[in-house]
Amino acid sequence: MLVVTIEPTSGAGRPADVQATMCATLVDQWIRDGVEHAVVAPGSRSTPVALALAARPELRLDVYHDERSAAFAALGSGLATGRPALLLCTSGTAAAHFHAAVVEAHLSHVPMLVLTADRPPELRDVGAPQTIDQVKLYGDAVRWFHDPGVADMAAAHTWRSLARHALERTLGPAAGPVHLNLPFREPLVGVADDLPGHDLGPVVVPVSALRLGALAMQLERERGVIIAGRGVDDPAAVAALSAATGWPVLADPRSGCRGIPGAVAAFDALLRHEGFADSHLPEVMVHLGEPPASKVLAQWLALAGGVQVRVQARDTFTDPGHLVTHRITASVGEFCRRVAGEVRGSVDRSWLERWTSLAERADAVIAAELADGPLVEPAVARIMTEQPHRLVVASSMPVRDVEWFGAAAQRATVFSNRGANGIDGTVATAAGIAAASGEPVLVLLGDVALLHDASSLTALAARGVDARIVVVDNDGGGIFSFLPQAASLPTARFEQLFGTPHGTDLVALAAAHRLPAATVESAADLHAWLERPGPWLVRVPSTRDANVVEHRRINDAVVAAMSPG
Repeated sequence: MLVVTIEPTSGAGRPADVQATMCATLVDQWIRDGVEHAVVAPGSRSTPVALALAARPELRLDVYHDERSAAFAALGSGLATGRPALLLCTSGTAAAHFHAAVVEAHLSHVPMLVLTADRPPELRDVGAPQTIDQVKLYGDAVRWFHDPGVADMAAAHTWRSLARHALERTLGPAAGPVHLNLPFREPLVGVADDLPGHDLGPVVVPVSALRLGALAMQLERERGVIIAGRGVDDPAAVAALSAATGWPVLADPRSGCRGIPGAVAAFDALLRHEGFADSHLPEVMVHLGEPPASKVLAQWLALAGGVQVRVQARDTFTDPGHLVTHRITASVGEFCRRVAGEVRGSVDRSWLERWTSLAERADAVIAAELADGPLVEPAVARIMTEQPHRLVVASSMPVRDVEWFGAAAQRATVFSNRGANGIDGTVATAAGIAAASGEPVLVLLGDVALLHDASSLTALAARGVDARIVVVDNDGGGIFSFLPQAASLPTARFEQLFGTPHGTDLVALAAAHRLPAATVESAADLHAWLERPGPWLVRVPSTRDANVVEHRRINDAVVAAMSPG
């Protein structure tokens, strides 16, 4: 027997209007709670949410043609602001394309509200098109998953609470992505009715308590170092801890600590001097935030052993070397000021002075080696750190070059997706940061990283974002040239599996997306481009073998300058 259901054509009971009302309520609550940015990948099933977002002028709304780029743009927005962007896609494999950015947000503690539209229950597991299992699709990579079911007016009193709870879970205390899976029935276009009341109180984010106990007494030693990475919320407090202890601050460029009193920028170069590294093993190491990229530093810390304290604002286990003896969950700034106030006894300044004086010498040598010469990859990194803008660097050679050769008097605010260390999504992340901040954003990446994210160039010229993209092009995977495989394998096999030359004309690729683009081969030309508003792309040519030689030459020059005589 054929059963025909006649749907009401108007009124609050019409299913399409109920769906529209629920979506409008969620969006309204998120706006009331401070959300300012939404990123949408187009699709049909997500229509009710997309219309609710587009109806609110308080939100900046960015539409990306593919879901992976959209997700990394939302990640960039969260990185720039500390607030989640709303990230929306339709049902099916569209949701799967969010996964890489969700994992990065999870590991880097970046807030993100992921909204995936879905088919209603009756269309699941029956071969309906564009339908996959989206329940807990991202597994443990999200702070919370919820599927509220198809919108029902009987549940209207829960919608604001749902929005608030999702926001609170993405903000903390361990910030990260939250996934709401929202099933919708056709028809998908409805009219929102009056929204439920809005009497919720302020957003509450729990904060972990700081427990120091007798730790300050263990830190009263002359030979210590402070390692500052991403997660430092108060560089002045780190400087206060350095002054109180007489310890140097080995400052990752993402920490914001380069340039503070006691900071050592060229720590990787210093530790390549075997005599210095052996004679300056510390007794105490205080790790603030995430670890730097330097493998030389990691190996030296492992050799030192001793008391190793890890301080992070999030309750996260970060100890890849299995060295940490004390874990503190607290604001880095609060920890530093508390410990600085409790450390007792006279401080021998000679330890700190040896570190900082040699660091100044190392930085001067690096600057001299890169001045007035060809535009090699380390020189590009140094120039980029000298710019007074946000700088997004790919998690391959660029993040290392910025760490190793970036200016001690760094002006750039550096971002890099180091949670999972992937190179995908670098351009999209930068576009999200630019959109959220409204300020110029520089991008430094290699040719392979650009090709991984080439789809993010789509419509970039029309987004109204000032993204200035610098691509170091050595026609392949340059970072692999520094690994043992480069020396141990025949050249043809190495090129096949690791060098992976691609031969792509990157300037033509950018031009195809209507972006101004050019090849530059001098520092003067690069500086001239960096002064221009974006979006644009410039290519800096390089060769992989010569880049290895250049790195060795600079590091050898630093070691020679540190040696007596």
